[in-house]
Order: sequence, then C-alpha cells, then structure tokens
Amino acid sequence: MELEQEIEIGGSLAAVWEALNDPEVLQRSLPGCEAFDAVGENAYEIRMVVKVGPVKAKFAGEIELSDIEPLVSYTISGSGKGGVAGFASGSAAVKLTEIDPETTRLSYAVSAKVGGKLAQLGARLVDGAAKKMAADFFARFGDEINPPG
Repeated sequence: MELEQEIEIGGSLAAVWEALNDPEVLQRSLPGCEAFDAVGENAYEIRMVVKVGPVKAKFAGEIELSDIEPLVSYTISGSGKGGVAGFASGSAAVKLTEIDPETTRLSYAVSAKVGGKLAQLGARLVDGAAKKMAADFFARFGDEINPPG
C-alpha cells in the first residue's frame, strides 16, 4: 500500500518539528496507541489496538526514526505483530516546509505491507482503514500543536 499526502498545520516549523520528535505527542496522536516507550536513541516500542473491518487486534512492535535532517525531514519505520490478525510493517518519509512563521506544510509518503488475516480482508478495506488512521493521526497531531477552543 502506498499513500502520499500533505497537510497544513497551524504552528511554526520549530513547534511542528519538536512535536514530531516528542513520544508523548506521538502516542496521543496515534489512534489506539496504548504505549510508546523509548528503548534507545530514536527507537521506540509501541503497543496499539487496530481495527480493520471485522478484525480488531492488539499489535506490539517497534518504531525507529532515521535519515534525520533537523527542522526538515525524517523517515519513520516500524513493524508489529498482532497475533492471529497478522503483521504490519512500513515506513513514512516526512518532510516539513515553512509556509509562513505560523504555518507549516507537512508532507508524507507512506509505504506499508500487511500479512495474515489483515491481508485476507482485501486491499480496499485495508487501504481505507490506513487512510482513516493517517487522517485521524494528523487531525490529533494538529490539535496537539494548536489546541482547539
């Protein structure tokens, strides 16, 4: 599965970059994330609950940040296993561009693979769930930087 998108976030380039590197912000932004624990420099163990169609599973896995260019870009890669539900792995190239001092464009390109029961659900269902998860993540992430209200 491949997915590319860009969004505008109400926040300075520095604020968005800082949030992208804050495990607590990432945990609160990631739908279903129960744990996001540092295990090394730019390496984390995560636990999350994922629902795709009729399949709901707890996943445990690892996330690593690489190709880091401060205030510009990084790659986030991860993999996880969800028991009988199967496995998922993928990466996202994330890039930031300043639009103005209070607005930042975040673009990302995701490549992901699933196996097991998840793969049997069909590409349309899995792609739809992945797009919804990405949209939910960035909506929450934007609220972390620029809280509504």
